[in-house]
Amino acid sequence: MNVLLFRPRPDKETIGLQNVMICEPLELEYISANIEAIGHKCEIVDMIIEKKDVAYFVKLYNPDVVGITGYISHVNIMKRYAKEAKEVNENITTIIGGVHAEVNPEDFVSPYVDYIIRANGIRTFIDILNKLEKSEKKNQDLENAENKTSEIVVNDEEIECIYVPGKKPPKKDTTFNYLYPDRDKVNKYRSKYYYMFHRNCTLIKTSFGCPYNCKFCFCRQIMDDQYFARDLEDIVKELETIPETEIYIVDDDFLVGRDRILKFCDLLEQRGVHKKYLIYGRADYIASNEDVIKRFKEVGLRAVIVGLESCDSKQLDDYNKRTNVAINEKAVGILKKYDVECYGTFILGLDWTKKDFNALYKWIKKLGLVFVNLQPLTPLRGTDIYEKYKPRFIVREDEYEKWDLAHLVVRPDNITVRQYYWYTMVLYYKITANPVSGWYMVKKYGLHDTLKLSFGAVAVNNQYWKKLIEGERCRKN
Repeated sequence: MNVLLFRPRPDKETIGLQNVMICEPLELEYISANIEAIGHKCEIVDMIIEKKDVAYFVKLYNPDVVGITGYISHVNIMKRYAKEAKEVNENITTIIGGVHAEVNPEDFVSPYVDYIIRANGIRTFIDILNKLEKSEKKNQDLENAENKTSEIVVNDEEIECIYVPGKKPPKKDTTFNYLYPDRDKVNKYRSKYYYMFHRNCTLIKTSFGCPYNCKFCFCRQIMDDQYFARDLEDIVKELETIPETEIYIVDDDFLVGRDRILKFCDLLEQRGVHKKYLIYGRADYIASNEDVIKRFKEVGLRAVIVGLESCDSKQLDDYNKRTNVAINEKAVGILKKYDVECYGTFILGLDWTKKDFNALYKWIKKLGLVFVNLQPLTPLRGTDIYEKYKPRFIVREDEYEKWDLAHLVVRPDNITVRQYYWYTMVLYYKITANPVSGWYMVKKYGLHDTLKLSFGAVAVNNQYWKKLIEGERCRKN
């Protein structure tokens, strides 16, 4: 079958990290590799980079099947893509998948969406294609026999992990016996992919799920609280096939287990794999395993995205982070000691006042952090905190483009919406837009990359200004 896969372009309303990072569509590369291996033909279109519309590419490639993936902020866009594909050819089969579809599949129900993948994405996509192909063959056989009475349709109940109301299939893929992603499919976009200062950055996935249970986190919902990791030999073998130097390991948490990480470092050294790594890691692991960080630095660790979340130990307890301020400070200190960049992520409390924003700034300044991501507490449907905050939503749940972890979606307790956005913007300015931070970036990453990142940050800042001006005009449910 002829398959066309789309990665959606964010809505203009979404506060876009694509202004400071665009990463390859790894999930679509996996689909492509594994369906072409069994005889199907596949193309990937990255709409973040492309300027033409969906109809253009549907007419160009004339697919039998259109697949679309994305996150919560893409829901309306993904359904629109399916509609636009059907408008070109109503016989196209449309398939939607991704992490939000797995946890909240009902959001994608549409007369233009034929299948919503509920679990085990690669295997389920293959199952759908197999069923479609089988149905097509039966119909052709009946036509050839000249006794066809009616068109045979696929029995959806036979496809285990598609969305069926009232049915929740188990996550069965606790091993990863799939082909490596077909990265060649996006070669024409490759030069456009980057993360901050990590240019021509290639993604790799080495584990699935998360062994922790932070209350605000969506990750464990995706895997039904399961966690499993790929074989290290297989991971290093895949790394050997990647020509790019910058590697972004997109595990929810790569730093799990001392022995595993040390063995990984040994394998890199033994095989002569020379890369630079960006990873996610917890502060408590870093604080307790300084020798592991030192060893990892020796074989290419460049930066760690750390969920520091708060400068208040009580808030950390409320989030079930299993860390405290002292642990966070020790972790940042260890990363600085070995010249590993720390990208700190923080959750801005809904009960905060100006005093709390100032306190966070003073703490971040004390730690010497330059790169931060500031997110208002966002109770995504499926997390432990969703029901608690639902009565206070100021953004409708079907305004998916605003559920981007940057919009304020819950009315704050003690300040206005406008004040909340203002204090957030000021905090960003004071941390990253000051001369000291600017000079640090120029010295470490060069003027060209610093200017490029700065232009992206200005674009994000303009979106925040829009939110600030809108202020209290946020809509209630």
